[in-house]
Amino acid sequence: MRVSEAMTREVRIANPGQSIRDVAKIMADIDAGAVPVGEDDRLVGMITDRDIAIRAVAEGKGPDTPVRDVMSTEVKYVFDDEDLEQVAKNMGDIQVRRLPVVNRDKRLVGIVSLGDVAQNEDRRTSGQAIAGVSQRGGKHQQK
Repeated sequence: MRVSEAMTREVRIANPGQSIRDVAKIMADIDAGAVPVGEDDRLVGMITDRDIAIRAVAEGKGPDTPVRDVMSTEVKYVFDDEDLEQVAKNMGDIQVRRLPVVNRDKRLVGIVSLGDVAQNEDRRTSGQAIAGVSQRGGKHQQK
């Protein structure tokens, strides 16, 4: 199965100048823990609920802090024509719960989550992805 067959197509996009309060409201509205950040029709980052907690609140930054100050700029993404099983393995390896999906012109076309994987792949593939993501470590590891 291709990623395009499993991904969520309706994606809300934040801009770097928006406040983290605004993005937190978007996350609450759509019941999601991550929002892609776009500028000039390009994907420039991702902001997660964990970014807000660790890079903003824990550092004493206020709710009007711009997204650009706490977002992840190293964006991992997948192409819409990639194999979902391979993407699931990659998600486990790089410990991410969701990835933006772009077409071959690198335009955002969706987002794929572990939930999408679980609904569309076998239990073994889904379980391996979830186990990989659940390992200690990753970019937000506490020191």
